Amino acid sequence: MNIIKNIRKRASNNLKTIVLPRSSDPRVIQAAEYLQDHALAKPILLQNNDAVIPNDITTVDPSTDDRLQAYAHSFYERRKHKGITEEEAVKIVQDPLFFAASMVASGDADGAVAGSVSTTGDVLRAAIQVIGLKSGSNVVSSVFLMSFEDGRVYTYGDCAVVPYPNAEQLATIASDSADTHRKVTGEEPKAAMLSFSTKGSAQHERIDLVRKALELVKAQYPELSVDGEMQFDAAIIPEIAKRKAPDSKVAGQANVFIFPNLDAGNIAYKITERLAGATATGPIIQGLAKPMMDLSRGCSWEDIVNTACVCSLMSQD
Repeated sequence: MNIIKNIRKRASNNLKTIVLPRSSDPRVIQAAEYLQDHALAKPILLQNNDAVIPNDITTVDPSTDDRLQAYAHSFYERRKHKGITEEEAVKIVQDPLFFAASMVASGDADGAVAGSVSTTGDVLRAAIQVIGLKSGSNVVSSVFLMSFEDGRVYTYGDCAVVPYPNAEQLATIASDSADTHRKVTGEEPKAAMLSFSTKGSAQHERIDLVRKALELVKAQYPELSVDGEMQFDAAIIPEIAKRKAPDSKVAGQANVFIFPNLDAGNIAYKITERLAGATATGPIIQGLAKPMMDLSRGCSWEDIVNTACVCSLMSQD
């Protein structure tokens, strides 16, 4: 079973409520219809005056919803240190992205999917300011699932959000990426902290950063299968792993790859996609207390469906 079929099947087995804030986009409406008709999720659309929404889809109008004042007060309490007033909070929360994030933060929805007509910055701003980071995370990051026709699935992180993480952030990216891999694929993660060195074969301050991140993630999550620093060939090819890292329980069998910076991660996922023929699913946003997913503005309605299903899996404890 390919990864998309697997994700959809597992989402359908445990229906979650997913809010889609941009009903002005026909792709969003089509995705909501598909999610409901195929019992993949319980979609909620935020009403837009110009949108024609099927009667069987649940809709919410942020400007008239009974929860607006409560959401605004909660947002004011979170952001009053920034100098906003309660009146400003009411106005901000009526924005579809902030209202959707408020629904998720309050438990009125299990997750949100946005970005088809919004920038990544706008989506993440609403998510971070309203939902916040999960316990143990110090940064919001992302992964791509890289799937192949033979059934192999790998997780690459971070490929879209954090340009040059410090050691603490890189450790968080590693633990969050492993958690995402487990939730979305159902597989046990084995995470490799990648570098241009394997187990001391070279010395450089950029390698020191990866080693420090490994120390931190092992200390915080001793049960996690994670190792480094290692080169990509040592992480994925058993024969090379035996020579370069014979004592590692991750080398040669890694399924989660943690790149030292965004240059490496973004380049690697695009090379894997374009030259190796892999399908890239993502970016999957991670590190939030509750899931709010971002979309490419060039996405198809099918992409929205798949992202909503990923969001459903990310919401499961």
